[in-house]
Amino acid sequence: MSLHIDLSGRRALITGAGQGVGRGLALAFASAGAEILVNDLRPDLADAVVADVRDAGWAAQPAPFDVTDYDAVTAALAATDSVDILVNNAGNAGAHGFGTRGRFAESAPQDWEPYLRVNLYGVLYCTRAVLPDMIAARWGRVITIVSDAGRVGDPSSAVYAASKAGAAGFTRSVALEHGRYGITANNVALGTMRTPATESLWAEPDSPQASSILRNYVVRRPGLPQDVAPLAAMLASDHGAWITGQTIPVNGGFSFAQ
Repeated sequence: MSLHIDLSGRRALITGAGQGVGRGLALAFASAGAEILVNDLRPDLADAVVADVRDAGWAAQPAPFDVTDYDAVTAALAATDSVDILVNNAGNAGAHGFGTRGRFAESAPQDWEPYLRVNLYGVLYCTRAVLPDMIAARWGRVITIVSDAGRVGDPSSAVYAASKAGAAGFTRSVALEHGRYGITANNVALGTMRTPATESLWAEPDSPQASSILRNYVVRRPGLPQDVAPLAAMLASDHGAWITGQTIPVNGGFSFAQ
């Protein structure tokens, strides 16, 4: 049996793919033969990743829209052919970056909204938009990028953790409802990643801030996009046909799955 990952003939929508983990996923899926719809809130970032994919000889097109706007999501997807693979990667607080952090008792509802809109409603909107075509095709993959904060909690980001846990629970329900159609749905739970959004944390690797974070990781470094891509690509392929409803950590040993 060959373990080569082949996504030829599949079309993959990757949300939040303009940088970081999403960009890494776009390049990995494209290298495996998928046509990539590169989504980002910022069209310039989406266009740059499309150019990178095409320069490598692979297929991609931009799909700039706001995942928190259901009408925009449905309009964008109505303008393209059906999506075989959805990767719900857009996260944090959207245009707000990582938003407000601190104790929940000191927060207010306006602090919660960006996290819920992006990390939960964005996942619902995009998944709802692609499922009918997946059902008709009797094949589909939904992969939701969540966080270990949603598995074990986070003392400074309670609503972020709640939104990621909600997305993970939703994805499990999608798995239960749609397995009969050949559709699998799984979560990939990440630890602290090194991306453009977090680069300031690692400017001085031995700083007290960086050292404090990395003490929590068995593998003493932050995660990289290339740590995530192989698992996600496998789940998106035919090799992942009997894996569904799972939350799989990719986290350097921050926490262990049971």
